[in-house]
Amino acid sequence: MTAQTQTEQLTRATRPFAAFEWMLAGRYLRSRRKETFISVIAGFSFLGITLGVATLIIVMAVMNGFRAELLTKILGINGHVLLQPIDSRLDDFDAVTGRLEGLDGVRFAMPFVEGQAMVSGPAADLGALFRGVRKSDLDKLPLVSQNIKVGTLEGFDEGQGIAIGTRLARSLGVSVGDPIRVITPRGAITPMGMTPRVKAYPVVALFEIGMSEYDGTIAFMPFEEAQLYFNLEGVATGVEVYADDPDNVGAVRKAVEEGAGRPSFVTDWRQRNMTFFSALEVERNVMFLILTLIVLVAALNIISGMTMLVKDKGRDIAVLRTMGATRGAVMRVFVITGASIGTFGTIAGVALGTVVCWNIESIRQGISWLTRTELFSPELYFLSKLPAEMDSTETLAVVAMALGLSFLATIYPAWRAARLDPVEALRYE
Repeated sequence: MTAQTQTEQLTRATRPFAAFEWMLAGRYLRSRRKETFISVIAGFSFLGITLGVATLIIVMAVMNGFRAELLTKILGINGHVLLQPIDSRLDDFDAVTGRLEGLDGVRFAMPFVEGQAMVSGPAADLGALFRGVRKSDLDKLPLVSQNIKVGTLEGFDEGQGIAIGTRLARSLGVSVGDPIRVITPRGAITPMGMTPRVKAYPVVALFEIGMSEYDGTIAFMPFEEAQLYFNLEGVATGVEVYADDPDNVGAVRKAVEEGAGRPSFVTDWRQRNMTFFSALEVERNVMFLILTLIVLVAALNIISGMTMLVKDKGRDIAVLRTMGATRGAVMRVFVITGASIGTFGTIAGVALGTVVCWNIESIRQGISWLTRTELFSPELYFLSKLPAEMDSTETLAVVAMALGLSFLATIYPAWRAARLDPVEALRYE
């Protein structure tokens, strides 16, 4: 074999990330009896990165699902744009509704009558928000019309029955067919003053939206009956406009202001819920920063473990350098060793986080059963189940952050190993 051939083989053998570099890195990852402590540190680093990545994915998915569910519920029962009169009663609501439904970007518009009253049943007396709507408009709200659990909305306009949420029905102790008394202080005007109005209405339907605030407080009443009950004969409280794209509600709101044809006060869903969704966004960002510290601590464990490994492998480094290994080859061996912990930890964390997100509701129910407590109470968190919605962009950002921290953690120990020459390396023994 000629010297040129030997040189070519040596060049191929020592190219960046050659097979022997991966082999050495793999051996350093495997535990030996005298290296047990180093392996324990590496194991804790792996576990820390796995749990950190999984926790980040789970928490972000739950918060995304929480926001998406709330947004769906809120926009599914409330108009994207709300038009209310300023200087007069809204007695031309049909004409206004017709003009608004002809605007670009508007899916449909509906007039409504709204009022607060006390409802009385066998089990309790509670406050409720009554909304007078037409049957044709109620059918356009699938969140209500497609979630009727008991009863029916057939003949809703012609009758005097009301539709209430399942949670409100349980609190009152009533079901379909049972009457409930509705009481409002703004009743008939008599010579003795205004007297309360009390009237009994049969329950014709029970709906379940899945948001406790709505299922426990909202009741739907026929439009004309609501006008009579709340002393609003011939007028409406306002007109709700539902847009094709709720995220583009700004353009729709401007068109509604111009197309209403009367002085009106116009607001959109972002204004009415600004504080709530802003608080959710701030909480989401803060949670991301806090949970990132878990991955950072795991990355610091990689630094300590790799530093001890470099010190322990001083004689090996000396032998490698004597046999012709370059500083770059030595550095790459330890980079591969440390980065492998972060890479496999990140992969395991993504797998664990994905499995938990797919089964989050079953896990919640299991923990509630084991602890005999109500985990994620609907009264506190509005929703009846724990949602989780993974976002691919967000998951990729978590993976990139974890891998980046893991790779950065290996640079300093690997650089220290590469700087050792054979004589200096022997001093580590």
